[in-house]
Amino acid sequence: MRQSILANRSSYAAGLNPQTNSAAALARLSEKKKEYDAVAALDRASTQYLERIMQIAEDCEIMANSGECHGQVLEQWTRMFDILNMFLASREPEDAAQSGEMLVRVPIDEVQAAHEQPNSQD
Repeated sequence: MRQSILANRSSYAAGLNPQTNSAAALARLSEKKKEYDAVAALDRASTQYLERIMQIAEDCEIMANSGECHGQVLEQWTRMFDILNMFLASREPEDAAQSGEMLVRVPIDEVQAAHEQPNSQD
């Protein structure tokens, strides 16, 4: 029997040459690897960006809560002043003088200066 020569014959059709196929496959694999690396880098960058945005959102929530707390405190000040005004209006001026609760400003510098002047003349 005679052996077939078809198995040893190389084809001239594009893509059927094993050496051309492996080089093209390696080039395509290299391109896909670069593409995959770029997508993986984009995924990491997106994850980091999301984490930063979540931290900013948390900071904004904390600031909003503190702003609400400050607002509540400021609201209490007006009520406190209203209560103090009502208390002061209900008191009689004589009660304050009798109880000794009236504040008086004493100019200490002038008093000390007056006491030092006679001593310096001695």
